Amino acid sequence: MNFNNNLNLKTKPMIIEMKVPSPGESITEVQIANWVKADGDFVEKDEVICEIDSDKATLTLNAEESGQLKILVAAGETVKVGGIACSIDTSVKGESKAKPVVAAVSESQKTNDKNQKSNVAAQHPAPSTQHSESYANGVPSVAAKKMLDEKNIPAAKVAGSGKDGRITKQDVLNALSVGFSSESAKGWGGSRDIDKQKMTALRKKLAQRLVAVKNETAMLTTFNEVDMSAVMAVRTKYKDKFKETHGVGLGFMSFFTKAVTEALNLFPAVNASIEGEEIVYHKYADVGIAVSAPKGLMVPVLRNAESMSIAEIESTIASLAKKAREGKITVDEMTGGTFTITNGGVFGSLMSTPIINPPQSAILGMHNIVERPIAIGGQVVVRPMMYIALSYDHRIIDGRESVSFLVKVKEMLEQPAKMLFGGKDPVEVVLGL
Repeated sequence: MNFNNNLNLKTKPMIIEMKVPSPGESITEVQIANWVKADGDFVEKDEVICEIDSDKATLTLNAEESGQLKILVAAGETVKVGGIACSIDTSVKGESKAKPVVAAVSESQKTNDKNQKSNVAAQHPAPSTQHSESYANGVPSVAAKKMLDEKNIPAAKVAGSGKDGRITKQDVLNALSVGFSSESAKGWGGSRDIDKQKMTALRKKLAQRLVAVKNETAMLTTFNEVDMSAVMAVRTKYKDKFKETHGVGLGFMSFFTKAVTEALNLFPAVNASIEGEEIVYHKYADVGIAVSAPKGLMVPVLRNAESMSIAEIESTIASLAKKAREGKITVDEMTGGTFTITNGGVFGSLMSTPIINPPQSAILGMHNIVERPIAIGGQVVVRPMMYIALSYDHRIIDGRESVSFLVKVKEMLEQPAKMLFGGKDPVEVVLGL
């Protein structure tokens, strides 16, 4: 018997093939969004090595073991779920074995580069923490890259403060607030060039769903306006105590969510959906909150929002929105909603007609708060007003129900005590103080 051969048979394989995980049911292929690590880099176990786009969500691929990375599918390419995206050679120990690509430059070029970097550093000082030389150093995050592309700013002009020197969205905002020299910002025009980019899986799916909604539903929109004085007074009076008590800010979205859940209880058709030839009435309110993320619009869902307090709504929204913007939200956290709220006001929208998020039957649109003169009791006064819009599927919701629903939401926002079910001080009860 060959003892050495027996030992070899029991030896752990040196090459580990990393397969693409399934983002959810019915998804058969995904797109490699970008590689966080470079080919040949040494990666640690559980370290994020790439980001993957599907038509429902963005997820990350983490290293199963430590070793040297070999990329098998380039960024931007499509791969089947369960397919091999890369491999890890676990026999490689220590730091990355990748050979740095360094172009041969003259001494004069080195001097010029050094002076150029000094000028950039003077405009946008880098944080005091020294980052080790790594692939992440100087590479923008997904959100930061989107902003850099929109502003036509080279990544080299912004110093990164994230992990290993990665450029964050805040770094870009800080750089924009300081400003760039006239030499580095010469406008965006002046040429006849075009730039074609492949649509992400998420954007393609979103486009298909939006067209389907317009073609497959009898969508109408009804409008109303809300005097936001009462809600703003509550926020002004209680925001500091609320933050101290619950550890989260007091925003407008929680008031709208609370008002919506109470109105849905009164008008169940607005909370229903169509399945074949049946109408499904939900005895709960799973409210989706539309969030603008770097890769497109995402709608994380608050489960049983009707039973949540204002503080629970605020903390859950903050948590889900953060995950959506960082591309870490899961498919389960974005599916199963019965009603959606979207806030175009954060971008300055005065009025719009939101599109229904299928298979739901209605969506509420919030807009910008603008001080306007209005007539109250025969007197003209200036109040902070907001237009609100309800888009609904006329196949299941009648005009009377849609208008009455929106009026009820308006009433509860203008008189927050109407959202309550008794108790002591009605305002403190709704805030959980």
